[in-house]
Amino acid sequence: PLDKDIYDLSPEEMKSVPSMPGSLDEALSCLEDDHAFLMRGDVFTEELIETFIDYKRKNEAEAVRLRPHPYEFALYYDI
Repeated sequence: PLDKDIYDLSPEEMKSVPSMPGSLDEALSCLEDDHAFLMRGDVFTEELIETFIDYKRKNEAEAVRLRPHPYEFALYYDI
């Protein structure tokens, strides 16, 4: 939690505020870089995590990337 209005923060202060991934592909890259916490206690295996990431990239992230965003569709095609 942050006890300040983020719109009042300086650019330097904003650098220290964590941000969320902007897309599924970015989220998968973050998971690829940092998933050790999921392997603690043998909850998930490295192979399962890699398979999950590959599946999501091939079957979901790619499909989203190949289609227009609803706002883009409304902006350019919805006359």
